[in-house]
Amino acid sequence: MAYKVKITVLRRFDPSEVFKEPPMPRIQPSVACSRNKDGQEFIVGEDGKISEGFCPGAWVSIYPSITLLRFGGDLPQFKEKGVDIQSCTDGLRPVIFKLERI
Repeated sequence: MAYKVKITVLRRFDPSEVFKEPPMPRIQPSVACSRNKDGQEFIVGEDGKISEGFCPGAWVSIYPSITLLRFGGDLPQFKEKGVDIQSCTDGLRPVIFKLERI
């Protein structure tokens, strides 16, 4: 049996919140991720497909946890079952997500 999973964007970080000075020079100034907004929600269906508009890079980063939750798994570090906190792998502009089995 597969479940749906809700993804909530908890927080997007501006690079200035992470670094005093950027570790690498960029062509354009770096700002917080513009793909999503804090508080935005997405649903992963029982079929494993995500609702439109979700960042493909973030999807690759959190997919293993999504799969675990979709198939009924739980993480031992959390008291609440069916929940995980993950982030995308953009090291300059991280985005934190809450994943919840529904």
